[in-house]
Amino acid sequence: MSVNADWKPRIVAFCCNWCSYAGADLAGSSRLAYPADVKIIREPCSCRVNPMFILKAFERGADGVILCGCHPGDCHYSTGNYYTRRRMALLFSMLDYIGVERGRTRVEWVSAAEGAKFSRVMNDFVAQIRELGENVKVGDLRCKE
Repeated sequence: MSVNADWKPRIVAFCCNWCSYAGADLAGSSRLAYPADVKIIREPCSCRVNPMFILKAFERGADGVILCGCHPGDCHYSTGNYYTRRRMALLFSMLDYIGVERGRTRVEWVSAAEGAKFSRVMNDFVAQIRELGENVKVGDLRCKE
């Protein structure tokens, strides 16, 4: 597969307000680099991310979607990330069914004190998406202008 050197992946990151978004803030204030290709969407809790949001991100041209939340047991809303785990397991099987590669989606648990982990996770995910290349499977579903 030939890779265009100018191509930059579109990455959407849904981040929990209380942990992962604070981890991203800590990574930024600590001057830990992660690619500008990552567009962060701040959510009150990871359980508020409807699986349709992820499908819509792919439909709108995302090459990869990552969902970051609090560690299980540390959720600000008690059990939110347990709901997230169940929903994402079902979503992953649905994405497999429609032909989206498994590596294009990921769930990570990042706390507010883990800025270095947030940076590392984002760098690893962007490298993985670059290796997979442009998302052409879902591109077939998009309306072309």
